[in-house]
Amino acid sequence: MFHMKRCSWVPKNNTLYCDYHDNEWGKLVKDDNKLFELLCLESYQSGLSWWTVLKKREAFKSVFYHYQIDQVALFTDEEMTNALKNPDIIRHRLKLETTVNNANMILKIQSEFGSFFDYIWHFVGKKVIVHSVNDSQQVLSQNLLSQSLSKDLKKKRF
Repeated sequence: MFHMKRCSWVPKNNTLYCDYHDNEWGKLVKDDNKLFELLCLESYQSGLSWWTVLKKREAFKSVFYHYQIDQVALFTDEEMTNALKNPDIIRHRLKLETTVNNANMILKIQSEFGSFFDYIWHFVGKKVIVHSVNDSQQVLSQNLLSQSLSKDLKKKRF
């Protein structure tokens, strides 16, 4: 019987965390809507735990049209007002407004690069980077690559 080796940061008896780790974390994602969702989830986490974000993920999907970029880009003021009243999501106006802004910025990137994936992919020379990390203490919160991508995203008004 196969047992997946999990990273030390994954709580053993937390099915939501285990499912995220086993099926998503560290996997190559090429779908722009999925990349958009992951970008949004990471931005929601700012100042919070990843567990908090994972628990609210399904509610966020419901509010933001399952992260369909073209639909989120058209999010109305009325929809924003309703989202800010929704107790099932993180009701932080700036984080929610950033979601809509980033959808619009991704549309611009898609017109320039063909896809959001292609834009991100060019930062890594179109190659998967495999890190050899033995414990979570070795994981850097940032590196030259992440700083370069972050700087470019900011320049593009993310």
